[in-house]
Amino acid sequence: MLLRVQFGEEQKYVKVSELTFDAFLKEGASQSSSGSGTSDDTVILNFTMCDPVEEEAAAEGSQPKRPCHINYEAKALIEKILTSKPGGEHIMHEYDKTKSLTDATRRQMINILAAEMTETHGTSPPKSVRVMYAQGIVALFPYLEDPYSQHGYEHYYDPESGSGYLAWRLKTIQRKTAEERGASVSKSPKVGGPGRVRQPFTFDREPSDEDVEAAIAVLRHSADEKTVREKMKMTFIYRQAMVNDEAKSSDVFLVFPRFLDTPGLIEQDFRFLFGEATANKFLEKWPTTFKAKVIKECHGLVPTTELLDLMRNAESAAEVENGWDSDMSAILLLLHLLPPSAQGRKRPGKLSAYQAVDQLIRFQKVGTSVQQHLDNITQSSQPYLLAQGSTQSTIHSYFIVVDKHALPCKATGSVGAFDELFKAHYVFGTSYSSSLSSFFTFVQTTIYNIDMGETKETPRVAELRARMVR
Repeated sequence: MLLRVQFGEEQKYVKVSELTFDAFLKEGASQSSSGSGTSDDTVILNFTMCDPVEEEAAAEGSQPKRPCHINYEAKALIEKILTSKPGGEHIMHEYDKTKSLTDATRRQMINILAAEMTETHGTSPPKSVRVMYAQGIVALFPYLEDPYSQHGYEHYYDPESGSGYLAWRLKTIQRKTAEERGASVSKSPKVGGPGRVRQPFTFDREPSDEDVEAAIAVLRHSADEKTVREKMKMTFIYRQAMVNDEAKSSDVFLVFPRFLDTPGLIEQDFRFLFGEATANKFLEKWPTTFKAKVIKECHGLVPTTELLDLMRNAESAAEVENGWDSDMSAILLLLHLLPPSAQGRKRPGKLSAYQAVDQLIRFQKVGTSVQQHLDNITQSSQPYLLAQGSTQSTIHSYFIVVDKHALPCKATGSVGAFDELFKAHYVFGTSYSSSLSSFFTFVQTTIYNIDMGETKETPRVAELRARMVR
């Protein structure tokens, strides 16, 4: 496309392949002032698809790359707002220095932007405006982009579900300015996670009903591990149909009692569901990548006695005297980064991260009966680890407690035991504890990479992922 323009006293033609007004002004002025071009009367504009800052971020960091479509108008809008409002310069300075924003600074930024948005567009700004603000944030601050979501800005505003930090702040403003506010937002349900019905990752053939019945009969009495594994493989498809049927799922340990005395069967079923690569991800990624990043992020939290104890143990190279060992302490630190969320006005107040630990792991002194622990359970709960040992840092064996049954773990270390606990949710089709939902969802999508983009996530999960995967 050729555009006729006047530069000074001269007529020029500007040649463009894809025109945006801001880029036209910027590039046209640059080309004209430098006097460069392919002819005396034609200026060729070379438009780039990526903002230079974004390219640098992709080159230096380890974020997965996405096709780059920078909304320059949105970027300029956010920059203008922040540079003209009190506190905005501090936000930009912190990002320039750390390539991140602390939780407090992020909240300050959201408050500034939401206030400007409602002042300009009212308390119910159009969806297009909300999207533009979200696009502008990640365009101006590319390291805040979530590389695993569709567009990268959904944790600030997701137009599909109406969620995100900006949406939450707008709802708060709406509650304060009106007693009741209209329309409900239509949402596309996301169905990822342990409750999703799946096809086996790989399987030779589906056995006949007669073969399945015969295998189940053998499993009731056989103690030979090789035979048990073979028959459990043969009955896998039948068992998955069973755990996904509400009427039959409670009988899974009656039909398949070998779960109660044969370690490693949870791991085997999980591999049938997802394959070797996915099954190995936590054991490969947690010690080498995520453990150190979790500890680093926790240095920015408000210190409490429990948090400081966990950080001290997690960073210790020597054997820990009091509290959980280094690996379990680091896992519990992740729970402090993703604490339980409020359950709504009609439900009890939310638990603290410290209180939620019991829903993840409990300690039992060695020599105490596991059955006694099971008999003392008074209400149903989601799967959790029971760790037996002389102290919390010296554990001899782990069990996964499900429906008042104790399943022995094959792993003897805390990382392996947690890996088995996570996998048990999928093998038995059991939802996460509501208090641990954000915690387990982060592990699911960010470390195991299961159902990415198909799982309902809080903005906090997406934000923490954006910080850790770069």
